[in-house]
Amino acid sequence: MEQSNCIIERSKYKHLTEKERYKIEGYLESKLLVKENKYQDFFENKFKSITFDNGGEFLDWEAIEKSRLRSQKRTLVYFARPYSSWKRGTNESQNRMIRRFIPKGTDISKISDKEIKKIEKWMNNYPRKILGYRTANDLVLEITKNRSEVLS
Repeated sequence: MEQSNCIIERSKYKHLTEKERYKIEGYLESKLLVKENKYQDFFENKFKSITFDNGGEFLDWEAIEKSRLRSQKRTLVYFARPYSSWKRGTNESQNRMIRRFIPKGTDISKISDKEIKKIEKWMNNYPRKILGYRTANDLVLEITKNRSEVLS
């Protein structure tokens, strides 16, 4: 069964979603390597830390922390306390938004990548109070000052 992997870039509340197979060893680490290659020196500014739940898919958290491009860590990994969803407010808020389109318990392997991207686009163009009623995409554009460099 596939599940969604949601990465939220918190300074701008930018949402990145990918369908992933948690059973594949090193999958998340390989996805982060792709992002690290893409963002190079900006990676550690964008992904300062990653907080996981306590699922078995994150047992290799040290490989996720370690950079393959540099000798230092690429990010810091934290684990949320079980049954403490209030400590992961951003994640829970994003999940609530996703559930407008995909009800809890839905097998997302039946949902197309195109539909997932459509949801992600909607979320990143949704005005948020915490951002002064701007969207995550607006904030990225404001920070980068480059209309072609929207985080994807």
